This record gives sequence, C-alpha cells and structure tokens, in this order.
Amino acid sequence: MASLEQSLARPGVLGGSRWLSGLPMLVILVLTLLASVGETLHSRLLEIGGATWPDYFNLRVIDQVGEPACNPERNLEQAVERAVAARRQELADDPFADVFGGQVDRGAIRESLATQAEACQRDWASWHRLQSLDTPAVRVFATLEAGLSQAVVLVTGNRRVLLGLMLLFCAAAATLRRQHIALRPVESQRDDRVATVAQLVANSLLLGSAWLYRNQELAQAAAGMPIAHLFMHDVWVVGFGVLTLISLWQLGRPRTDLPAHGGWGRALLSVPLYSIMCLSAALQFAGHGFYHGIAVYLNMMAELSALFLSLGLYVWVGMLLARTHLPRKVFDLVRPWQLPPKWLGVVVLLLTALPTAYSGASGIFILAAGMTLYRELRRAGTSEQLALATTAISGSMGTMLRPCLLVVIVATLNNTVTTDELFSAGARVLLLTTLMYALYVLFLGGRSSLRIAPLSQAIPGTLRALVPLLPYVAAFAAVVLAWEWLLGRGLDEFSAPAILPLVMLLIVAMERWWLKAPDPESADAAPDTVPPTETPPTPPVGFRQAVLRATDDSTALIGALLMLMALSVSVGGLVERSGLLALFPETLGAVWLTLALLMAMLVLIGMIMDPYGAVLLVNATLAPIALDNGIHPLHFWVMTVLAFEMGYLTPPVALNHLLTRQVVGMPTSWESLHGSFWQRNFRYILPVLVMGTTLLLVTFGPAAWPAFGDLVLALG
Repeated sequence: MASLEQSLARPGVLGGSRWLSGLPMLVILVLTLLASVGETLHSRLLEIGGATWPDYFNLRVIDQVGEPACNPERNLEQAVERAVAARRQELADDPFADVFGGQVDRGAIRESLATQAEACQRDWASWHRLQSLDTPAVRVFATLEAGLSQAVVLVTGNRRVLLGLMLLFCAAAATLRRQHIALRPVESQRDDRVATVAQLVANSLLLGSAWLYRNQELAQAAAGMPIAHLFMHDVWVVGFGVLTLISLWQLGRPRTDLPAHGGWGRALLSVPLYSIMCLSAALQFAGHGFYHGIAVYLNMMAELSALFLSLGLYVWVGMLLARTHLPRKVFDLVRPWQLPPKWLGVVVLLLTALPTAYSGASGIFILAAGMTLYRELRRAGTSEQLALATTAISGSMGTMLRPCLLVVIVATLNNTVTTDELFSAGARVLLLTTLMYALYVLFLGGRSSLRIAPLSQAIPGTLRALVPLLPYVAAFAAVVLAWEWLLGRGLDEFSAPAILPLVMLLIVAMERWWLKAPDPESADAAPDTVPPTETPPTPPVGFRQAVLRATDDSTALIGALLMLMALSVSVGGLVERSGLLALFPETLGAVWLTLALLMAMLVLIGMIMDPYGAVLLVNATLAPIALDNGIHPLHFWVMTVLAFEMGYLTPPVALNHLLTRQVVGMPTSWESLHGSFWQRNFRYILPVLVMGTTLLLVTFGPAAWPAFGDLVLALG
C-alpha cells in the first residue's frame, strides 16, 4: 500500500528540502507549546519566588518602588503646633465657623499625627527591608520570571495569529503536495485538473470573503466603533491570497505522472471536501446577501484557538511516535500470546481508547497514530480490510473516557450533566462497543483459529518483551513527575497537549543518542508499505533529522484537517442561520419517534461538522427539544457523542475512513481491488455495523428496557 511518507518524499515543489517546511512549522509548534504551558509555568515561578523570598511580589518590581515621601524624623510637638495654628487660621477665615463649631481639638490632632508618624516609620522600615533583600540571586530570578511573563503575554495574547499562521502555512503545504481530504484520491490528469480548479475557485471565494469582511470592519473602525483583533483580517487576506496563487500556479503546471484520461464522475469525487463546503456555503450566504459570511465564521473559529492549536500538537506527537520503536515494542507484549487477528483487534481497540481520550477527538487520533496502528496490525497478520476497519474505528473508542476534552465542553455548556456522569457512562459504552466489535468480527471476519499460545509460553514471552519497554516508561514517568513537581499539575486533558510532545521528544532523543537504535523504517517495514517497484526513501538517522521529518510529515496533515474543520464551522453557521433546525417540532408526543428523529439529525450533523462546532450547534438547538420531550440529559448527550462517531464512520463522507486513507494510503490487496462487494467494502461495513448497533442500543435501550439504561448509562 502506498504510504504517506512516499508521497511526501516524491520530488515536487519543495525539492526534498524538508527543512524548508519543517523548520517554520517547528517554530510555530514550539510557540504553540509555549502558549499551552506558559501561563502555568509563570504562575509556578511566582509561587517559587514567593516561597523563597519574602515580599517577592514587591521585589520583582523593586525598580518601580521609590522611597517613601514622608519624613520619618520630624518632631511630633512641632508638627502638632503647626497643625493647630493652621486649623485656627482656617476657622478664623470661615464666617460660619461659630455655627458649626469653632473648637480646635489638640488631642485629636496629636493622635492623627502620631498615627501618620507610625505609618511613615513602617513604610521606611519596609523599604529598607526590601533593599536588604534585593540580592543578585533575586535579580536573576526576577529577570527570568519577568522575561517569561512578557513572552507568555505576547504568545498567549496572539493565539489567534498562531492559529492563522498554522492553518494557512499547513494549508499551503497540503495544497502544494495535493494532500487535501477528498472522497477519493486523484488518479488521473482529469481528476487533478478538476480538483485544482475547485480549489482555485474555493480559495478565491475565501479571499473575496476575507477582503469584504476586512473592508467592513475597517469602515466601522473609521466610524469610531471599537473593533477587536482587526489585524487578523490582514492575516486571512494574505494567507488566502497565497493559497489562490498556489492553485493558479498548479493549474498551469498539471501533473504528468498520471494517466491522461478519466471519468467525470470520478473526477468530481476527487474535489477536496473543504472546496465543496466552501462553494456550498458561499452560494447560500450570497443568496442571503451575507457575502462575507465565511470570513465571519472563520473569526468565530479563532475564539477556540487553543483547541485547534492543540490539534497541531497532537498530530505532531503522532508523527514523532512514528519515528520511534515504541509502537512495535508495545505490540511485542501481545505477540507471545499468538492472538488470532480477530482478537488482536479487540485488544488494540481497548489499548487505543485512552490515547483517543487524551487527543480529544477521533480524527486527531487517527491522524496522529493511524499509520503506526495500521502498520502493526498488518505486521501481525491482520487482513488489509480488517486492519483498515480497525484503524478507522479505533479513533471512536475513547471519546467519552476521562479526560476527553469534548466531554468537558459538553458539561461546561450546560448544567444538566456532569463530567463524572458522562465519563462513567462512557466507560460502559466503551465495553459495549468492544463487545459489538468482537461479536461481528467473530461471525463476519472470516475463518480464523481461536487458539492462543499456552500460558507457559505467553507469560514468559510478555515478561521478556517488558524489559525493553522500561526505558520508555522511565522517560514518560520522568517528564510527568518533573511536570508535576515543577508546575504542580498532573497529566490531564489540559496539560496533555504540552506534556506529550515533551515525552516524545525525549523518547526520540533517547533512541538516537543512548539506545543507538536505527530509524524504524529501516528496521522492518510492513509488507505492503513500499511497493516492490519503488525504492524506499532514505530514512533519517539523527535526532535533528527525525524531528524535522516528523514535523514535515505533520504539516500537510494539519493543514488538510484544519481547512476541513474551518469550513465545517461555516457550514454549521449556515445550518443555524437557515432555520432548518427550528422546523424540528418542539413536542412529538411519542418518545420513540423523538429518539429516532434526534438520532438521524445527530448522525447527519456528525457527517458534515467537526465535533467541537457540532456540540455548540446541538447544545443551542436540539438539546432543549430533547429535554422538553422528557429525554434524560445524560441519555441525550451520550447518544449525541455516539451519533457523531457514527457520522464519522458512515459513507458517503466517512471522515474517519478518509483520514485513515490520508495517513495509510489506498488499498492494494487483491480482495480490496477484485473481490466481492463484501470483500471490497468490509472496511466500511464493519465500523458501521459496530457503531450503528451500539448507537441503536444506547438510543432505544433505555426506553425499551429501563434496566438497560440503569446498567449502561446509570440513569437511575
């Protein structure tokens, strides 16, 4: 099977100079990492400074603390006499003094001046104390802390700019390498020409929308209206202008390495999904006179810049993981058991659930680890179709486990459910989904032996395979413990985007510098990773080369996914503005009909929108309808997340399958190309059966059998 890495290594616009795209992207990712950890690190430095030096909060700004203005050595009696004289003169000049009382209280004046003198003495004592504490060590620490503070403020205050640069730079890389996500890959010159024209039109529409929105905002700013983040309009205009020029340049330089002919129907399926969404949204917005609508929703997407920046870090982690031997060594723990491919898939799904939970979304996990997962399944003897199906569904297994960010967003948006309830139900749904997978694979996965290795052979083999993993466990534990000691935070959904890249960088360095391990591609490639007619690319061997290779590999993947998410936000806004969901009856009477309609709507939304935007849309539209019809909030939101995952696995879009193809490549085995309908499409059929059955059980089970709802969802 043609791998992603070969397409990246193909001679093209970049001429093989990976640093040209890898180095700028590395800078963006490092700045994103600083934005993720900077605030926590700065808070921790303030805590350390306060615990080490008394009055550190004043010491850090001692240059701005001047001497007290009062005189600590003035004579109290003389001050009292001057104050009494001044008071008497004031009364003498006041014609109404006799009316309101003309007495001078010498005792009160003395007491007030004595209090002021004591306060002055304290101010001077505090100032002298600060001066005595101002040592060179304090100055060095304060300088470091102040510098970090300024850097954090600069980076975190410009998250929107980082997101814009990441999206546009990576989108440019995906466009240059022709790696945008489409329903089918480009296989002929006609496919390439149609896809390029569609991208040119879409990029031009994006440029026009951004330009119109910029002019409108500038006019409002000139009229005196305060406009926030006005500079982002220039970022979008320049970025989409560059994308338009790239598409125009590609139109004049068609690919010559493809067959000359091809059908128009297949060519239309090669149009990138973001182009289709852009054309559809632009036409609909234009019909309402809202010509800059796409740009408006792009800026709304920037409100969640931290989430989308984390996506880039997770994909980077996955590409770094592919540059290590860790996946193979984890699978070495299972190999001594000689599990049949059917049962190996069950184990893989359970093992991948937790990484999916940390990544926050199924698509992110597939991009980050799909290539590694598929490669190991094939190496273990799993058929191509079953390996593709398992890879696609693996991203949907842990989306309701702790500490998945999607669940946190659901609980944050409304007070009807809690994260504990959703995570608890999610663990039960994971077991139910795994059970469905096991049953379907057992009866539909073809003939396979159910025998495993004897325990006397399997257990010693697993223990032996555990020894090479110990350095990796130590590296992971070292980073997590150091993080908790230095920053006072453990590994959770908020710290994972910052911790995991550091863990993977340490592992890559450990393999290259200490273990002296060769590059994993040169060790033992998967049987179908490199076709026999092609020469495998020369793999990097050093730490710097490995990091740049991983960064370069992640660039186009991030661009393809971010462009798809950006346009799905616009499509979601279009659906919301169209009022289609408002046509949904508020009261249906029959709970079965309500559940069926809601399930269908949620699956449809999951097919066309990213999970974060979909949750925002559903919370504002369908959630109130569900609650008004008597559906338990926990039941509705578990059903919602499952329906989204069903949408990501269901053709014709089937985003999880498209992302699997993006990182793995097209099927090449005989059964995938020339087998029966069942054999050619088993990679689609199995995930739909597994997730569809689970969704039906979770949707209608509690209504048909309340005990089932209590068992699986704990609704009681």
